[in-house]
Amino acid sequence: MIMLSILAMAALVFLSRYLFLEPKLPVRLRPSLQRLLRYSGPAVLTAIWAPIVFTHDKLLWLDRTNPYIWAALLAGFLAWKTKNVLLTTVVSMAVFLLLNLVVFRA
Repeated sequence: MIMLSILAMAALVFLSRYLFLEPKLPVRLRPSLQRLLRYSGPAVLTAIWAPIVFTHDKLLWLDRTNPYIWAALLAGFLAWKTKNVLLTTVVSMAVFLLLNLVVFRA
């Protein structure tokens, strides 16, 4: 049953992407809907990273010893300044590891 559910979800995701990416299919979205869909990526990403950064054990964790906040601030700054995804990812992960293992060690 689990495998069937996984395959059904995979098929649904594939078909929903295929309908909009295949240029030969006559499916077109209005420009206003295309403009609206530009916000879906950042909204989903924010829904993923915000609970990780700001909560711990289902409680709000706004403390100066929170390595997630410091690494997220650095990642945001590096992404804004350099516009380099690889550099932003590697540097912010290294800083998070350093903060988590050395600086804010419990």
